[in-house]
Amino acid sequence: MLRNIDAPESVAAHTWGTAVLCLLYAEQENVDRQKAVAMALIHDLGEARTGDIPTRAEDGRQTVPAAEKEAAERSAVTDLVGPFNHTELLSLWEEYEARDTPTAQFVKDMDLINNCLQALKYERQNRYDETETNDHFAEFENLDEFFATAAPRFQTALGEDLFERITSEYERELGRSCQL
Repeated sequence: MLRNIDAPESVAAHTWGTAVLCLLYAEQENVDRQKAVAMALIHDLGEARTGDIPTRAEDGRQTVPAAEKEAAERSAVTDLVGPFNHTELLSLWEEYEARDTPTAQFVKDMDLINNCLQALKYERQNRYDETETNDHFAEFENLDEFFATAAPRFQTALGEDLFERITSEYERELGRSCQL
């Protein structure tokens, strides 16, 4: 939305895409497929209430402090799963947020990969006007910020490999190197 992309991906579509990536790559990363897919399905559950608060690459450009965002999402997830007495789902979401396990690290990497795949898709479909004046393009050209926010956060070799492949495709589309 910051980039004025025409018909941007919804939180639900992003969640689905992340879950499918987990389904496809869990075995290759040697993590439990069922757990990874379940984790992917709830990883952004809080955003059903809070909305998607984007991560910014530029210092000082984050619209909501990280601690405030996490508290709002935690409250939303607790409220959403509470009536179902599903402590297992809350534990799975907390595991994802902590990123202390190989499964959580893998799911987060697939979350980032899904974001980069969306940026590539938006670029290929010309779904934004790069000439439009937009304060959010101050530091990064085109959709480079998707890649700049993802690059330092990968925790698996698979995530890094997929990122390099998607970045190469994106750069080929642009005819220039991506700003990271």
